[in-house]
Amino acid sequence: MLSTFPLGLLAPVVLLMAAALFLNRPGPRPRTVSWLPEAAALAALGLAVAGLGQFLLHGSMQVSLFGGPLALVLRVDAVNATMACLVGFIGWIVMRYSRSYLDGEPREGLFHGLMLATLAAVLVLMQAGSLLLVILAFIGVGLGLRKLLLFYPDRASARRAATKFALVWHAGDAVLIVAAALLAVTYGTGEFAALAGAAAAGLSLTAHLAVALVVFAAVLKTAAFPVHGWLTEVMEAPTPVSALLHAGIINAGGFLLIRMAELVQASSAAMAALVMLGGLTALFGAVVMLTQSAIKTALAWSTVAQMGFMLLQCGLGLWPLALLHIVAHSMYKAHAFLSSGGAVRAVAGLSRPGPVAVPRLGAVLKSFALALVLYSAMATAFTLIAGPKSPQAIALGTMLVFGVAYLVAQGLADAAPRALTQRTALASVGAAAAYFTFQLAADAVWGAHLPADPVPGALEWALIVLAVLSFGLVAFAQALFPLWAHHPSTAGLRVHLANGLYINALLDRLIGGFRVAKSN
Repeated sequence: MLSTFPLGLLAPVVLLMAAALFLNRPGPRPRTVSWLPEAAALAALGLAVAGLGQFLLHGSMQVSLFGGPLALVLRVDAVNATMACLVGFIGWIVMRYSRSYLDGEPREGLFHGLMLATLAAVLVLMQAGSLLLVILAFIGVGLGLRKLLLFYPDRASARRAATKFALVWHAGDAVLIVAAALLAVTYGTGEFAALAGAAAAGLSLTAHLAVALVVFAAVLKTAAFPVHGWLTEVMEAPTPVSALLHAGIINAGGFLLIRMAELVQASSAAMAALVMLGGLTALFGAVVMLTQSAIKTALAWSTVAQMGFMLLQCGLGLWPLALLHIVAHSMYKAHAFLSSGGAVRAVAGLSRPGPVAVPRLGAVLKSFALALVLYSAMATAFTLIAGPKSPQAIALGTMLVFGVAYLVAQGLADAAPRALTQRTALASVGAAAAYFTFQLAADAVWGAHLPADPVPGALEWALIVLAVLSFGLVAFAQALFPLWAHHPSTAGLRVHLANGLYINALLDRLIGGFRVAKSN
């Protein structure tokens, strides 16, 4: 019956049917069906929303094929339905944008076919309920995205980026296949629901190794440090590809961790690795992003930083917040890429931005103290209203408020007008209030479907302190940057940072990225 069959599971089918029409028409898009790609994406979105409605009415539903380790399961629950609606919405927006963006391209039909097929694979991934189906979807996404990255095959940089992406992405697939095999040997199943139940009894040595490989695969999928290079080089692809990649595909590693949250959280070593690697990636990406002059390249480095922060959230056990981060980042980054042309024109029009208030050391110290006091007051108020918060949640909010402290420092500078001081103080209060409000909302929507925040032990406390101090020091140095920006050594440091400390070049040399042969 249609009332009980998960309608959202039909969304990839609709997209694949439309994709088949265009993959067989590699030339210009036929005018008689110019509306079809956008209409197919809109239909997929409608089916995803219908699936969400069914979940709200009937609860979780799934369709299974085979069993045990070879189980192919499509599932609709709180997490899957959320991600399916998110991908469906972004996919529709991107396809709508592509309709005019590529109008008249000689290979326009092929582009729409590849976009629809890749979007279908992403939707299968987001609705998967078993590890084998996730692996198959990952492979499909990788193959489709590589073709899209090579849409302009004569560009050497596009060929290099596509080669690097394929090596890193499919290395993640291989690692995940080994992890699935180990979990199959240990538990005899690949269904996420069954694996979550098995994790409650603790992990064996084999299961610990499998979880470590799952984390490694997620790191590769999210372009975390030090394999981030391919993500910053995909600007040669058409803008809709960048939007779909940065707004949906790059989040797949985080989705994998959230989907297997019970298993991952049962391994303290895996959680510690996520905190350290995620925090390092977030700080590295944020610092390099500030040195970029090109809008789209800066957005790519911003994605590196955001994915690192999302891995950090997973490592802290803040699973609902990590899912909220994926949703918010996807929406923001899709808009940012699709409107990047307007951003360039807007920046070009700011020929005289006006005076900038440069805070001195005293103002910076006051700003951090004020931001922390305001945040503490807000945390106390929300604790009285909604109950105590976990140490991880408080620590994450502290890291976020360090970024607001930079704005407060501008308002406390000697040259700052009173209005700027007032606005920056209000910004700190607003950021703290928004953080706790969104945290409550995320817990209300997804908290019952994801593991609770773990109780931190000695290792976890050490990592929390290290993370807070690291983010605080970087934010403090950023606030003081105008004071030493004109020092001779700063110019050299800026050049090194703008090149990502040449880590990507080392990876290029390692995989032979500079010697990619011309594609036929």
